[in-house]
Amino acid sequence: MPNKDNHRAQLKQLGLAVIQTEAEAISNLTDHIDENFINGCELMLQCKGKVVVIGMGKSGHIGNKIAATLASTGTPAFFIHPGEASHGDLGMITKSDVALALSNSGETGEVLTILPILKRLGIPLISITGNPSSTLATLSDAPINASIAKEACPLGLAPTSSTTAALVMGDALAIALLEARGFTEADFALSHPGGSLGRRLLLHVNDIMHKGDDIPVTEETALVSAALLEMTEKKLGMTAIINQQGDLTGIFTDGDLRRMLENNTDIHITEIKQVMTRGGATISSEKLAVEALQLMQDKKINALLVTDNNKLVGALNMHDMLKAGLS
Repeated sequence: MPNKDNHRAQLKQLGLAVIQTEAEAISNLTDHIDENFINGCELMLQCKGKVVVIGMGKSGHIGNKIAATLASTGTPAFFIHPGEASHGDLGMITKSDVALALSNSGETGEVLTILPILKRLGIPLISITGNPSSTLATLSDAPINASIAKEACPLGLAPTSSTTAALVMGDALAIALLEARGFTEADFALSHPGGSLGRRLLLHVNDIMHKGDDIPVTEETALVSAALLEMTEKKLGMTAIINQQGDLTGIFTDGDLRRMLENNTDIHITEIKQVMTRGGATISSEKLAVEALQLMQDKKINALLVTDNNKLVGALNMHDMLKAGLS
């Protein structure tokens, strides 16, 4: 048992040591947010085309993620594998683009091979390397230094701290550009329509409400029994109540029904206007769906009517919010 405990303690210490080493590597990057970093940001801000991210091996994986982060935060970008670039993918690059190359050593052969082509196109070159004296850094217009003191791998072989440092530097570039462009939540939502933020910022009440014949509607002079039939058919747990002119006058919900039954009210002789909730909460169709959700939560209600100029145009309930992924 002691051996097992020692083994578990050792695993914990190893994990902590890795985190500590990488945390120190990230902390030291603050010294490298310098003129070259600023120049790199400006080159990307001035870019009329796209940022072409290039990297091999582990740097390639990091580059792929950086390209995705740039693209989703307002800086058009895509990743090219340098090996594939030499076999036709260079045709994807235009003279309007900017290149961002990653290599910890700064001497990766596959990356250096395509640099003359980039230079011939006149494309500005930004690099993220761990060696500011390397070939890649020397040939770059904006060589960004992401050097580290040591890898977290005890053998000093597996890229660990170095890839983390490159990733963080890429994030620093992306967020600096985001701020400089005035990129907003709404802009982010447009590129993430399937995400929760996209749904919250792009989805309107009109997109999810029930319309036309799917809206439960009962005239205020109808009997409660008729209103219950309408509620049962439309399955929204309520019905809108309107007058003879078609104006909304109230709502009748499951809650109203329970209160009515507690008072032993006869559903076959009672008009719905006698037991309905007058007025009630409403929302307009152009409002964001998330605003409808907030209104329902604030008022502790499960259904909501949608009106435009006091005319009933839709209805929704909490189940619609669940289906839309908002709650």
